[in-house]
Amino acid sequence: MERSPWVLGLMVLALAAPASAYEEISVAEGGTITGTVTLDGAVPKPKGYNLMTLPDPFYCGRISDGQGWRILQPFQVGEAGQFRELVVYLEGVEKGKPFPDGGVPQVEAKDCLFLPFTTVVRNDQSVTVVNMDPVMHDVQAYETSHLGARVLFNVPLPMNSQHPRNFKDKSDAGLYHKHMAGAPMKELVKLTKGRHIFVMQCGFHAYMESWGVAVDNPYYAKTDNDGRFTLTDVPPGTYKLVVWHPYVRTKNEQMVTVTAKGTTQADMAIIAPKGRLYANEVLDHAYVRYNVTEEEKKEIDPMLEKQPH
Repeated sequence: MERSPWVLGLMVLALAAPASAYEEISVAEGGTITGTVTLDGAVPKPKGYNLMTLPDPFYCGRISDGQGWRILQPFQVGEAGQFRELVVYLEGVEKGKPFPDGGVPQVEAKDCLFLPFTTVVRNDQSVTVVNMDPVMHDVQAYETSHLGARVLFNVPLPMNSQHPRNFKDKSDAGLYHKHMAGAPMKELVKLTKGRHIFVMQCGFHAYMESWGVAVDNPYYAKTDNDGRFTLTDVPPGTYKLVVWHPYVRTKNEQMVTVTAKGTTQADMAIIAPKGRLYANEVLDHAYVRYNVTEEEKKEIDPMLEKQPH
């Protein structure tokens, strides 16, 4: 199981310790922060996983490269460099608008993926994880600390009882594609003081990965397909704007000043990380796929999505 990125510091960020408890008030003269985030440089290579070395290769292989490998690309970037699925949030807001009434955030195990790849939760609140697949999943959640990774929770994700338990043959497993929710697992996210980042991975399928940010105030957003974000009803003042991605090790932040009912533009270009970011980076050498036989490749059919390397 791939755990080395967590222990080796992919989650280690220079984040400020939380201030005093956030106070919810009515914000009558709030302003808006909007901006676009781009990636400056080449998109890093994705991760690669040999499906034959992990459980359920024929069902999970419906998303694969056609050569028996599942590809996980943590960097979602548009043709013009639009950096998608980033978390953007403010630090230093002591009081402001209420947290949204969206209930407990939910992560789904669907098609052997954890969706969404990044999520935002309120610190000391819960997250719900649900298995939509006809195969067993197990969620292992970790945070980082100065002593290394710390387990938050480790729970099995039950399948829906209406899913078939035994397929007649391997082709049946690949063809079956119904999504039905199993029993939801609601788990508390309570991070060590000064830490805001946690990660979840399936204990059976290492390519199932989801990252989270625990926030102390409701001024956060995720960048859309155009790399844009908007934060509304911000009390007038000066704050630190943080842009976060789990595999960008450098700090990306700027100070922003918000005026009453004004709009502040805060664009940011993130320098693309270079070098090898993870142990299982997809390589250009064909020999790394030698242990997937031609017969096995024929049985793993990427009928849902054929992935590029």
